[in-house]
Amino acid sequence: MRQNAETAERCSIARSLEVLGQKWSVLVLREAILRGRTRFAEFRAELGVAPDVLTDRLARLVEAGILERRPYREAGERERVEYVLTEAGWALKPVLAAISAWGDEYRPSGFGPAAIYTERETGAPVRLAFLDGEGGELDPEDVVAVPGPGATVTA
Repeated sequence: MRQNAETAERCSIARSLEVLGQKWSVLVLREAILRGRTRFAEFRAELGVAPDVLTDRLARLVEAGILERRPYREAGERERVEYVLTEAGWALKPVLAAISAWGDEYRPSGFGPAAIYTERETGAPVRLAFLDGEGGELDPEDVVAVPGPGATVTA
């Protein structure tokens, strides 16, 4: 079944994938969110991505409001641009954690998790969960998605 353009526009997942649906975009975000990288050369060195592809992905993330370009200048160097996470960018941290947890469970590498999420102050491991209105944890099988106001087209 094919989605028409209006249905895809209304779907939160489809709209998110317009920005995040490419491997290099998500890996750039991994480097920015989890490792604090902000500079083109840092992304390039860590990811090994072709410069034209990296330029395109950074531009798309800036256009989507996930990163913002900020000028900086090292002593004795020309002015350059770094890519700093916006509030929308930081809000993707749980998304990356969920993808990571899924990959660890269903696509294991044999080396163990590449990242372990912990509480900053105590170092205690944390995990993502669905919570009810009072903060109680729910089993994912007990959670359903129901159509929201944006799900249907009104005549």
